Amino acid sequence: MNIMHHALRNLDLNLLLVFDTIYRHRSVVLAADELAMSPSACSHALTRLRQSLSDELFVRYGSSMHPTVLAEQIANDVSTALQILGTRLSTRKHFAPAESTETFIVAATDFTAFATLPLLMQQLDRRAPHIKVQVVYSAHRDALDDLAAGRVHFSLGFTNNAEEHDEGIEAIDCFTDDYVVVASARHPRLGDTLSVEQYLEERHVVVLPWTDSTSVIDLALSHQNLRRRVSVQLPSMMAAPFVVGSSEYLATLPRRAAMQFLPAADLRFFEAPFTTPTYSLKAFYHPRYAAGAGHKWMREQMSEAFSAVPALGKSAQTLKRKR
Repeated sequence: MNIMHHALRNLDLNLLLVFDTIYRHRSVVLAADELAMSPSACSHALTRLRQSLSDELFVRYGSSMHPTVLAEQIANDVSTALQILGTRLSTRKHFAPAESTETFIVAATDFTAFATLPLLMQQLDRRAPHIKVQVVYSAHRDALDDLAAGRVHFSLGFTNNAEEHDEGIEAIDCFTDDYVVVASARHPRLGDTLSVEQYLEERHVVVLPWTDSTSVIDLALSHQNLRRRVSVQLPSMMAAPFVVGSSEYLATLPRRAAMQFLPAADLRFFEAPFTTPTYSLKAFYHPRYAAGAGHKWMREQMSEAFSAVPALGKSAQTLKRKR
């Protein structure tokens, strides 16, 4: 008998779905919710899988289920196998948006979710009210690895002009934007314009959502033999406008973010007094898992929703607040 078949004879393959979901969530309760089963049934399924594989697989530590060595060893392969099997079985399956309860997993930072999901979810709410969108935090490189492994369906991320995304990864264009400088509407030293000298004399807030050691703005400044004084480093774009609005710091942010935060954070903005890169926000996906009817439909919804995002040109200066 084929060795692979022999290894699978005593294993209910449905239990691998339970394993994969618990591994991603580190929680039986959250896994049960995704699988539309009771926590008790999910726990019993895990018990059966432990017996089949003769390993604990997950050990409770506080409120989290930590994977064992064996679980870590098989997790990627199980996820990939389930994704490939699911994709092949659903390729020819008709996708009915109005009735579908499918879950789409999207990797994003807080800002990329803020910038894209409201328009997309408004559209999905009308056309597919029963589907579920699960957002997981994007760690950039890890998110691309998750795409290749099939752990997420899409990854929202930025690219600059000189950057190419990984070979084999495809993308949907969301929008292209540039950067502006924001300051408190009550900043005591700034007038109607901002010079390079003033910019460099002030202290700055920088956003580094991943483990990058340098921001794209600092790289752009270094190419022009300039250097700013960074006083605050944040992992979140969402906190930056409010830190700036209540202080004398400056921040160089995407124009779209600045325009949306002006009223809420009591800000004013200036055109950057030096050359900044432009960037594009994209929804990345791996073509290996893109053949399913549901995935194809979601790509179409993203393309349609993001094409409706209005451009924010420099005429937005008319929104600058003065006190």
